[in-house]
Amino acid sequence: MKIEQARWTRQRGWHPRPPGSFGITPELVFAFGGTTTLADDCLLSEVAGAFPAAQVLGCSTAGEIYGTEVSDDALVVTAVAFERATCRGAHVSVRDFESSYAVGTELGRSLCTEGLVHVFVISDGLEVNGSELADGLTDTLPSSVTVTGGLSGDGDRFGETLVLWGGKALRGTVAAIGFYGPGIRFGFGSLGGWDPFGPERLVTRSDGNVLYELEGRSALALYKEYLGDYAEGLPATGLLFPLAVRMPGSEPSLVRTILSIDEEKHSMTFAGDVPEGAHARLMKANFDRLIDGAIGAAGSSTAMLGDTRPELALLISCVGRKMVLKQRVEEEVEGVREVLGDDVVLAGFYSYGEISPVVPVTRCELHNQTMTITTVSER
Repeated sequence: MKIEQARWTRQRGWHPRPPGSFGITPELVFAFGGTTTLADDCLLSEVAGAFPAAQVLGCSTAGEIYGTEVSDDALVVTAVAFERATCRGAHVSVRDFESSYAVGTELGRSLCTEGLVHVFVISDGLEVNGSELADGLTDTLPSSVTVTGGLSGDGDRFGETLVLWGGKALRGTVAAIGFYGPGIRFGFGSLGGWDPFGPERLVTRSDGNVLYELEGRSALALYKEYLGDYAEGLPATGLLFPLAVRMPGSEPSLVRTILSIDEEKHSMTFAGDVPEGAHARLMKANFDRLIDGAIGAAGSSTAMLGDTRPELALLISCVGRKMVLKQRVEEEVEGVREVLGDDVVLAGFYSYGEISPVVPVTRCELHNQTMTITTVSER
């Protein structure tokens, strides 16, 4: 595997040099950038022109990861040339289907499954129920195929998110790359680091990812009581206080974060399902544990590769973590670097949701407020 990486910023342009000038011919290019950056057609055309034979997959973000640096409204391009593997992609318009589950099913059917090892998926961050998307993909793909990825972001604005595919920044889109061949290996890990507080409450009324009542009370009113002054900044401040949702008959809890609120309906919409009969509990930040969570995810992802060292690591961390860590945000990326080593290329973005199995033998799930890491190796 050969990899080249460059970052564009308005202040410096391309660094260390423009994409396509490193002397490799990649099959796949990851491109992560701010919403306004991806609206620059000239910039996207420059990337597409530098890699005419490559599939380009990317999205808008709530922050871009370039090595151990975290930026806003930049464009990070990571081009990968494989030696013993191939990749094929597909994309689906969310608006052509009645449910996110159907989107996931169609996307899975669009990928050839012969020799398929892993699928990396990037989704619209506002119009998709990530839980249903993950279920649709998992139910369609062979059980031996692992799935990781994330939901695109838009800073803390929650206005619109974009998925980059076919050289264009698209709204309402989900895209995926399938990796093929016995010579490529994947590892993954996903951990949070939030502390629960307050009592656990029963979800008594919900509809998919829309929560109405906890133990017969308005969930939104109860949530505002706990947030106090922070309630004025909803939904953005909700990122600081996610919900731990314990599904009926399952452990551990999954973390859910707010995408929007509806004052008239007294409801909260989350990135993933909050089913009736589940138990929900508020969570709050613990700085050191957030960083420890990122380090733990790195350890899990590289352990899955056994004695094979990773060459590329795709990091997807939740925007809520970035809002909490603030000036310390690069500490979680530096922690990942310490685990994976200096020779591993780090790329990724801050998201509205992360997709990964909890452990190797489980189905992929939507997570919020985690650091999710996908490690790749051909060695």
